[in-house]
Formats: sequence, structure tokens, C-alpha cells
Amino acid sequence: MFDHIIASEKSSNPIRITAVTEADFKNWLGKQTNGHQAWVKSSGYEGKRGTHLALPGEAGVYQTVVISYVDDGKTQWDFAALPGALPAGEYILTDDVTENDAVCEKAVLGLYLGGYRFDRYRKSDASTAKRALFAIPANEAAKRAENIARGIGLARDLINIPANDMGPEELEAAARRLGEEFGAKVTSIVGEDLNKRNFPAIYTVGKGSDRDPRLIDLRWGDESAPKITLVGKGVCFDTGGYDLKPSSNMLLMKKDMGGSAQVLGLARMIMAAGLPVRLRVLIPAVENMVSGKAYRPSDILQTRKGITVEVGNTDAEGRLVLSDALTEAVAEDPEMLLDFATLTGAARVALGLGLPALFSNNDDLANGLLENGLALNDPMWRLPLWDDYRPMLDSKAADMNNISGSPYGGAIIAALFLDRFAEGAKAWAHIDLMAWNPSARPGRPEGGEAQGIRAAFKLIADRYGK
Repeated sequence: MFDHIIASEKSSNPIRITAVTEADFKNWLGKQTNGHQAWVKSSGYEGKRGTHLALPGEAGVYQTVVISYVDDGKTQWDFAALPGALPAGEYILTDDVTENDAVCEKAVLGLYLGGYRFDRYRKSDASTAKRALFAIPANEAAKRAENIARGIGLARDLINIPANDMGPEELEAAARRLGEEFGAKVTSIVGEDLNKRNFPAIYTVGKGSDRDPRLIDLRWGDESAPKITLVGKGVCFDTGGYDLKPSSNMLLMKKDMGGSAQVLGLARMIMAAGLPVRLRVLIPAVENMVSGKAYRPSDILQTRKGITVEVGNTDAEGRLVLSDALTEAVAEDPEMLLDFATLTGAARVALGLGLPALFSNNDDLANGLLENGLALNDPMWRLPLWDDYRPMLDSKAADMNNISGSPYGGAIIAALFLDRFAEGAKAWAHIDLMAWNPSARPGRPEGGEAQGIRAAFKLIADRYGK
């Protein structure tokens, strides 16, 4: 994950990282020695945000790194390039960072995320044995940053693991490891027991695979505390079913369990912070495969809520498995219900890869997520649950169809489908996300990504924290 960048012991002579705001750079430069001013000028360094420069000390060995930043929602990314850019050595943040609680949290988060790597399948490389190591401050701000980073790292790791090693059973094992770490109770309903326990949509979608479908259920916290329920789409691989995806669209489908990775990462943040809530995590974990047992276009499915659904497209399977999980979640009447899902390509067409679509039946919840997302540079964009589109899900043979007959408004149509099963929820939000970085930027490597969970954690901590 990122433990390889953390200094195990304090160095007697670490290289100091001093941080200067972009606006204050000229003032800072004027206070430096003539030699350092000349060095900065000859280096062409202008103190732009996210850039850094090493300043030489005695005998030509540099003793300080200056980094420029802007104190806003993107501050963590200003620091995120350092783990990969600095030469081997031990580094420490100076007091101007560590004594500013807000900046320290962002800086440490940036270092952690900048040091993240997924190397489960790579042989160790001797050339990387020597690297930049960072002494992490022993303060509350750094602890908060580590908690957030480990939640994000967990989500990234789970998404990055290929489907041959991350099927429904392995996803359950990951949830159980997390539960064991924090004393949560984890149960599951597996295979044909899903039908017996009235989770027919999950069973029907997953029965086409040789790997048994399941509903994973994690519970943690005082039963009398406010109930927070998280639901994550856990389609561990999606071929599209009989409405088969082309190979180019199937290549990244190991990430179709990205919603489940988000809720496990968010759950880790909540439990590690010890928030006084009653947490529940529900993950319908399946593979959507082609076989003699797989469901077909035009099949009519039963759901836990009793609504029958005609299958207009087997590649719209995520909403089907979520329908049973949402019905179960609403039955407990939680104060807040959040679902995360890599649900529609339409949301990506509308908003791109880096901006999840947010739908909600509660303006206060939606506004809280949006405001925290903007403040933390973990953004979402709200789309409407547009009533006039509801008839587009009508079916002549069942209570509803799982798709519309129109190529337009696909993200809204999918959210309206889920809304039927989230009916009665006090405050429900649906986040339709990509869960993947197609290219690398500082702190955001190519591969699996957490989206929206920092904003959600901040909202939950602010509303229900100690």
C-alpha cells in the first residue's frame, strides 16, 4: 500500500521539508540567505503550487526541500508528488506544517497517497530498495490522514486485484478480514440460500457463474446508535451476460465491484475513527456470466420487495442486485443510506471519469455530500430523479423493466429504478462512479480509485461524530 515510504526510526539528521504558500513565496524568498536566493534564481524556481526545489547545505549536500502549495481542497495533491520525486533519504515536515492542523492533515494525506503502490503481482525490484522515507508526525492531524489514506488504499487494492483472485468468495473474505480487525460481525447468505431467504434478484444474476453469489452483511457499533447503512455493488466480473459486452468494454470489468470497494473503504474509516454510529454494510457479490444457468433477456425476475422486473438487458445487472440489497437496507430504517455503484456508462458520458453522479431523495443529504466534496476535492455532481422519466421503465409483461427503450438519460433511468427499492428511506443517496483512474497524476495512480468516500466520511463524522 504505502508503508514502504514511512521511516521506521527517526533519523538524527533528516532532510527538512518546508512548505510555503504560493502567495507567500516572494516574501519567503526575501528572508533566505544570499546563497539560497541565488540558487533559487539560477534554478528558475518560481514557487508554483505543487512544485519543489532542494536547497543545498554544507559541502553541497542539500538539507532542505521547499515545496509550494495553496491551502484549499487540492492541497494534498501539492504534496503527493514528493514520494516519487525525491531522491533516497529521510525527510521530515517542518513545524510550519505540523503545527497547522489543517495543512498537516492534507500534507500527510498527500504523502501517503503519493506513496501508494499496488505491487501484489510484481517481483521486488532491487533498484527501488533505496527510496525517500518520511517521518510521519505523531499528532492527531496525521492520524486522521492515515485513517483516510488506509480507507482509500483498501478500496484501490480491492479494485486492482484481478477477477481470478477477487470473486464473490474472495470479496467476502476481504470483508471478514476488515470485520475481524475492528470487531465487526460479518455474515453472508450464499448460493441457493439467497432464494430461500428471499433475495431472488441477487441469486438470479449470479447463478450463471460457477462462483456462488452471495449477500455480504457487516454490522458494527452500538445497536442504539444512529444507523448508517452502506450498500455497494459487488459485481466481481461483468461479461454483460447474454447481452455480451465487446472485448474492449470487458477489459476493465474487474472494477465492476468498485462500489463494494468504496463502502468497505468508507467502513474502515468509520470504524477506525470509532464514530458513535451503528454501521451496516451490505454487498451483493456476484459474477455476471454466460452459461446454461444464466438469466436471459426477456426473463421476468422476482425481487425481495415483491416487484417483478422484466429483463430488457442482462448487462443492466447492477441495478438488479442492488434492488434486493436496498430493500433489505430500508427495512431497518437507517438515518442515512448511501449506495455506491459503477452503474452506468451514461453517467461517464455526461460527467466524465472523475466526477461521480449523485442522486438523492433528500436535499440536506445531497447538499452535505456536494459541499464536502468540493471542500475536499472529492467532488460529485447532482443529477435529478426526474419524475417524468419514470414511465420509461414500464413493462407490458411485469411491474417494470430494468432498462428503458430510449438511449437517452441512462444514468437517471438507472437511479429511478433504484429509487423504487429505496422507497421509504429517510435520507438516501446513490453515487454512480467510475472507480478507476485511466492515467496517473500525483497521488492518483492509474488503476482503482476511491471516489466520494472522503466526502461521505466527513459528512458522517460531522453529523454523528463524538
